[in-house]
Amino acid sequence: MTEQTFVLPDVGEGLTEAEIVQWRVAPGDTVAVNDVIVEIETAKSLVELPSPYSGTVGELLASEGSTVEVGAPIITIGAADAGTPAPAQPTTVPEPSDPGGAVLVGYGTGGAVSSRRRKPAERPVKASVGVVAKPPIRKLARDLGVDLSAVTPSGTAGEVTRDDVVKHAEQASVFRNIETPAWGEVREETIPVAAPAAPAPSASAPVDDAREESIPVRGVRKATANAMTSSAYSAPHVSVWVDVDASRTMELVKRLKASPDFADVKISPLLIMARAVIWALRRTPMINAAWVDTEDGAQIRVRHYVNLGIAAATPRGLLVPNIKDAQAMKTRELAKALENLTLTAREGKTSPADQTGGTFTITNIGVFGVDAGTPIINPGEAGIIALGAIRQKPWVVDGEVRPRWVTTVSGSFDHRVVDGDGISRFIADVASVLEEPALLLD
Repeated sequence: MTEQTFVLPDVGEGLTEAEIVQWRVAPGDTVAVNDVIVEIETAKSLVELPSPYSGTVGELLASEGSTVEVGAPIITIGAADAGTPAPAQPTTVPEPSDPGGAVLVGYGTGGAVSSRRRKPAERPVKASVGVVAKPPIRKLARDLGVDLSAVTPSGTAGEVTRDDVVKHAEQASVFRNIETPAWGEVREETIPVAAPAAPAPSASAPVDDAREESIPVRGVRKATANAMTSSAYSAPHVSVWVDVDASRTMELVKRLKASPDFADVKISPLLIMARAVIWALRRTPMINAAWVDTEDGAQIRVRHYVNLGIAAATPRGLLVPNIKDAQAMKTRELAKALENLTLTAREGKTSPADQTGGTFTITNIGVFGVDAGTPIINPGEAGIIALGAIRQKPWVVDGEVRPRWVTTVSGSFDHRVVDGDGISRFIADVASVLEEPALLLD
């Protein structure tokens, strides 16, 4: 029996290596051409590789979890027919309908990129017997994975319209996982990564002149400058923002102010923002992580707790004290902690311990009348979010323009730690709570 060696192919993404995720075969197994033998993961996708040979599996030359370079041997297969010529090394052809997908030509469609998420059309849709909807609307619902029986109809005859289905699908994408996970007992975990930290560029001091005044940089200003410079030039920032109808948040703030339970506590929209952030962090934990460079290489440290930082302008300069274990606090306790943090910072009495160990930061730029910004991430964290001014603006509600309390939520995030989908989900979650604080009741 002739033994054939299969090398890791170029999957057409311009990458030079891949990780062996899972072997689908073991030594001694019999395989046919196009049987999936291994699952690999590149920096862009998850790919199932089919066998180019038929025969008996000999040796697995790469272990699960290992990173293998393109062209390196990964498995041997004893060919059933020694006279069968080995096929040429495969190439890849992206499918027009899926830019991220790739089919291994010569291997069959078994090598197509396998998505971790099912496409909308593949989601199971419950029966919708008794729902009034035209056939094109029913097809749209199937394509979007929408259960028509869960859609509120707005048609004049009680029928479900196209807008009803689209709106429901959009809401489902925002509230993708309404069952929020609980905070785990493990406080931190580390994820090894391999990427060098970019050095911070040097800068020359400005030239002094008789018409200029030189102010020595020291203390808080020096620490802030060093921290912001290091963060800006070491963490690749990505910024996003969204406009939000915060009218219900303002209604809740008004009710809390009138409640006897909160009579001795200062209540502001920042309290709802803080609760929204804690809720959203629990649903997207990587936002609460940090990039850490160690002697053994870089790691991503995921914190299963929230030390919530609040950027505060003080007579000493910018300080970012944080509320320890904010995720464990009830609304009143969190409101009291925010009040104490603010008063202590303004009095210049914030201790060093209160300024260390933060996991995520909120900056309330709205108190200065600012709508949005691209804040710089506090060192040791992966993100910062800004709450803009809340103003009455015209807003379309149910097809009519009405005055609503509108704000802008913006944020910056470390793109080494979290990808665009996680960033977008986090911002959408925060916006969802500001639009509907009742979500905090879960």
